[in-house]
Amino acid sequence: MHTVAVLSLKGGVGKTTVALGLASAALRRGVRTLVIDLDPQCNATSTLEPDDTDASIYDVLQEPTAEKLRAAISTSAWGDGVDVLSGSEDAELLNHPDPGESRLGRLREALRVLAEEDDEEPYQLVLLDCPPSLGQLTRSALVAADRALLVTEPTMFAVAGVQRAFEAVQAERAHNADLQPLGVVVNRVRPRSHEHQFRIDELRDIFGPLVMPVALPDRLAVQQAQGACMPIHEWGTPGAREVALAFNLLLARILRISRSRRRPVHEDFDDEEIQEAVEA
Repeated sequence: MHTVAVLSLKGGVGKTTVALGLASAALRRGVRTLVIDLDPQCNATSTLEPDDTDASIYDVLQEPTAEKLRAAISTSAWGDGVDVLSGSEDAELLNHPDPGESRLGRLREALRVLAEEDDEEPYQLVLLDCPPSLGQLTRSALVAADRALLVTEPTMFAVAGVQRAFEAVQAERAHNADLQPLGVVVNRVRPRSHEHQFRIDELRDIFGPLVMPVALPDRLAVQQAQGACMPIHEWGTPGAREVALAFNLLLARILRISRSRRRPVHEDFDDEEIQEAVEA
């Protein structure tokens, strides 16, 4: 089970968009996926439209048992390949700025219980959609995750936010020695914008090869697909196909890195990954 925390410490950069795009790519590729909505805004839950549940992430973080997990997880409207652990506005009540180790470990315990309960058809990918703040919810995700994918936009304030997120990942390794940064993905890029190119160059100066070799283009199709609560891979416009290919590449990178922990995260996409993305 590959567990990826998708985070940024600045709101509005498209963090949930990235989590949903990866879920869409996983659905197209046949990778059974669970999206855990840790953001009290619950945008991922709203877009994935799961059936009503008797519990939510709030209940699971209070009591990480098999019973609570079963009550909180439902199949999304996207299809059988993507399930949702439903978000809740009440999760904000648990977002303590300085939680103890017991609270930080509850999500990790829930995933351990889930892995034990899910023997017949286990999840291959778990995506943790984090809120844009560094409280218990985001820190719990970092304690539970194998990898952290940092999301940013090519703007001045977003670059500062991803720096803080990277520092948070490094700090949380005290509680999760297996945690590694997957990389920095730049969202909503306009290739002809000199400002965007300047900020991307700035990110590369700061993070070097951790900046993903593929950026996500700024396309109206993303908002249209989300408004219709549809996977980007099913929207069908030229802009949607361009974004979908980028998400295919990101998913291929996640799956290959997770299979081989020793592989450097900063290599360019190889021919096999590109072929996988195009075929998907």
